[in-house]
Amino acid sequence: MVASNARAADRVFELRTYTTYDGKLAALKARFRDHTVAIFNRHGMTSIGYWVPDGEKSKNTLIYIIAHPSMEEAKKHWDEFRNDPEWKKVSADSEKDGKIVSHVDSVYMTPADFSGIK
Repeated sequence: MVASNARAADRVFELRTYTTYDGKLAALKARFRDHTVAIFNRHGMTSIGYWVPDGEKSKNTLIYIIAHPSMEEAKKHWDEFRNDPEWKKVSADSEKDGKIVSHVDSVYMTPADFSGIK
């Protein structure tokens, strides 16, 4: 049990914000809904939630948070994800009519001691 508690204590969250090209948000949401989330799960990435912001950004922005057991695991997860044959196919297929994402911001976060989620 100690090992699992230690892993939980090292857990990091990643806040990712995707900005799409005009008219491409629906394609990005479909890619996540139909493929990406399942591939994340297979590589140990835990989906916390997905959001579209209010206002003007609602036309081209997807924000999500995923969790990793540690920073080291986060790097490993992303390396595995980027090299996953299914992801490569899904990505290529979804961009056959042009690129979807114009910019990605990523911020790693560790929970404060008073956070309700850890």
